[in-house]
Amino acid sequence: MNEQLDRIEIKLAELEGKVDQAYQSSEKMRQYMLWGFWITVGVIVLPLLILPVLLPVFLGSVTIPAGL
Repeated sequence: MNEQLDRIEIKLAELEGKVDQAYQSSEKMRQYMLWGFWITVGVIVLPLLILPVLLPVFLGSVTIPAGL
């Protein structure tokens, strides 16, 4: 009986280690996805929001050389 309990405790410790590794791995993946989200917002979403404001300014400064 005592030997069985020892084996169960060893297996439980092994499983606890594996659960900790899975948790750490999922936390790393969560951080990578969070960074990917913020980079996407900065590179794609912000320029798309700023473009309608700045486009008329740039087009207003363009002059047609032929005077058409």
